[in-house]
This record gives sequence, structure tokens and C-alpha cells, in this order.
Amino acid sequence: MASLAITVAASEDPVDPKPEVEELGKPRCAKQWLAYQSCVKRVDEDSVGQNHCTGQYFDYWGCIDNFAANKLFERLK
Repeated sequence: MASLAITVAASEDPVDPKPEVEELGKPRCAKQWLAYQSCVKRVDEDSVGQNHCTGQYFDYWGCIDNFAANKLFERLK
């Protein structure tokens, strides 16, 4: 697993590590991503237009957020 390092020189602004951690978590959430993509395809083919994929979208980002939170809070201990 890749190591996250936050180094801040005295004259630099701190860098938010969350986007990097989220990218590391995306492969672990492939199941949720595929479910979301499948839903999007179904909705695109829907002629009524009242269906949506909000639940699957939140499942995907919830998975990424759980991964990111664990990694970020490990660094605070």
C-alpha cells in the first residue's frame, strides 16, 4: 500500500491528503462503482424518466469515504 506523507515547509501551505486517499480507495469500491454504472445504464434506457441512481451513487462514495476516514484517522493517532 502506498504511504501518505504530508510534508510542509515553513513557507508552504498545508496540502489536503484526502483527494489522494480517495483515489487509493476507489479500486476497493469497484463493486459499488459497477452497481452504479449498471443503474445509470438502466436509467438511460428508461423511457419514463423517473428513475434515478442516487442510492447507488451514495453507496459508492460512502465506501470511498469509509476507506479515506480510516486512513486519515490512522495518521492522527
